[in-house]
Amino acid sequence: MQFQQLQYFVAVAETRHFTRAADLVHVAQPSLSQQIKALERELGADLFLRARGNITLTDAGEALLPLARRILADADTARHEVQELVQLRSGRVRLGATPSLCTGLLPDVLRAFHDRYPGVRLLIEEGGSHDLVRELARGALDLALVVLPLPTPSPALTTVELLREDLVVVSSPDAPPPGRGRRTVRVFDLEGERLVMFRHGYDLRELTVAACRAEGFEPDFAVEGGEMDAVLGFVRAGLGVAVVPRMVAARSGRGLRVTPLARPGLHRTIALAHRSDVAPPRAARELQRMLLER
Repeated sequence: MQFQQLQYFVAVAETRHFTRAADLVHVAQPSLSQQIKALERELGADLFLRARGNITLTDAGEALLPLARRILADADTARHEVQELVQLRSGRVRLGATPSLCTGLLPDVLRAFHDRYPGVRLLIEEGGSHDLVRELARGALDLALVVLPLPTPSPALTTVELLREDLVVVSSPDAPPPGRGRRTVRVFDLEGERLVMFRHGYDLRELTVAACRAEGFEPDFAVEGGEMDAVLGFVRAGLGVAVVPRMVAARSGRGLRVTPLARPGLHRTIALAHRSDVAPPRAARELQRMLLER
């Protein structure tokens, strides 16, 4: 009994027509008929009652059909599992993340992933949450690390909360400390401080500006429009202070004074997002697991 013969048998059983079955499995109709007859000889029983314009299953055919379907399904599962394993030896993962997460969260996780799966290419796209959501929706990314709440909630996306991160104030050690040198500062202590501010569309910009306005003042920008590395560089140069994630401040090394925000402080919620209607490829699911277990 050959696997191909079972495929042909199931095709005829489902179409009840030899010619349509041959078209379905992309083989010439005489070849399909010969293979069905060979299968019947092997089993020692007719599988079909053949009448002009009317093909029906015999009792033997009815008995074989669910078994044949199961064999074909198991073979398909085996093929899929092997392909999934192959994807972890090669393949790619397209991951989107905000620039601050590329600086703070991702380096350690991506290093661990690369050490385990060195053949998988990692394609990283930096952007704000709004841009990343759009790229996910059009299928240009497998996964994205975004800041909640999403700028435009989408039922087509599945999000899983990853972490809740504190924000801190960074300044140059050569400049006067914010909040008159206290160990912690409050948002209203930033009134009168010159802020180094991110570009429009940056999640941290919206969060910081909203927090200042909630305290009744408009923030004063010394410099604005930068990405994370530029903002940190401007702060080191003494141009002003900035509100950044704690992980970014911790990885930024020397040249920065880090001052926590007093309770309740400022926080942001990071989530891992993917399309709801398409399962991420195996390599992307493995990176997702590593991020969730970090």
